[in-house]
Amino acid sequence: MAGIGANPLDAQASPEKPQASGTQTLMRGLALLECVAAGIGDVKGIAARLGTPRSTTHRMLNSLTQDGYLHHVPYKGYLLGPKLIALGMRALEQRPLVAIARPHIEELARQTGDTVHLGVVEGAEVFYLDKIPNTRGLEMRSRIGLRMPLASTGLGKALLLGLPRERWPALYDQALRLTAAAPERPPLAPWPEFESRLAAYVDRGWSFDLEENEIGIRCVGAPIRDVRNQVVAAISVASAVPYMPDERMEELGPVVRAVADAISKDLGWKRDERASGHR
Repeated sequence: MAGIGANPLDAQASPEKPQASGTQTLMRGLALLECVAAGIGDVKGIAARLGTPRSTTHRMLNSLTQDGYLHHVPYKGYLLGPKLIALGMRALEQRPLVAIARPHIEELARQTGDTVHLGVVEGAEVFYLDKIPNTRGLEMRSRIGLRMPLASTGLGKALLLGLPRERWPALYDQALRLTAAAPERPPLAPWPEFESRLAAYVDRGWSFDLEENEIGIRCVGAPIRDVRNQVVAAISVASAVPYMPDERMEELGPVVRAVADAISKDLGWKRDERASGHR
C-alpha cells in the first residue's frame, strides 16, 4: 500500500524502471554481438566501441559465452558462438526466397562444378544470402552475409538490371570510391565502357564480372523476378579465370538465366512473350 501523501502515479511508474533497464541491457548485448560480428573480438576494443566500462563489458561477454552466443579463444578473443550460427541458419531457412532457390542453385553448382551465389539488394550493395561451394577446391572471398558494391560483382550487376538506368552512375561512383580506398581491389572499367556493357546485359538478361571484384575470379549472373516482374534477387556462377574463358562465359549465360527464370517462376513470375528479354 502507498504511504500517506504518496503519489499514486509513483507506484504505477516504478515497474517501468526495470523494464527500461532490461531493454537497455538487451540492446547493449545486441550491440556487443554486432561488434564481434564486425571483427572486434577483444575486451578493450568492444568496450571502446560500446562506450562501456571494461568490467561491464567483461561481464556481458562472460554471460553471452556461457549461453553459447559467443565463443572465446584464449589469447585471440571472442567469436560468434554456436547458438548464433544455429539461429542464423534457421533465419535463412525461414526466408522463402532462400528455401525456394536452394534446390535450383544446388543443381546448378552440381552441373557446373563452380561456386553459385544468391543475393539481394541492400542499399548500394549486394547482400549474399546463400552460397554453394565449388567442387574444384577453389577459395574466394564471397560468403553468406557478405556485402559488396553492386557495380563491381556479377551478382550485383544482375541486380542492377532491375534498377532504373538513372541510378547506375551513382552506384558506379560508390564502387569507384571503395576501389580507391582499397588499392588491392581491381579497377572498374571506365564509365562509358561500363554503361555500354550493362546496357548489353539488359538486352540479353545476364551479366558478367570480368575480374572487377576479385582478381582471378570471373562470374556470370542473372536476375530473379517475382510475380510483379520486379527483380528481387540474383544468382551467379563464379570460378577462377582458367575455368572461365570468354567462350565458357558466353555458354553459361543462357544456362544461368534459365535457372534464374526457374526460380522466378516458383516465385509466381510469368514470362511476357511479347517483351524482349525480361523488359
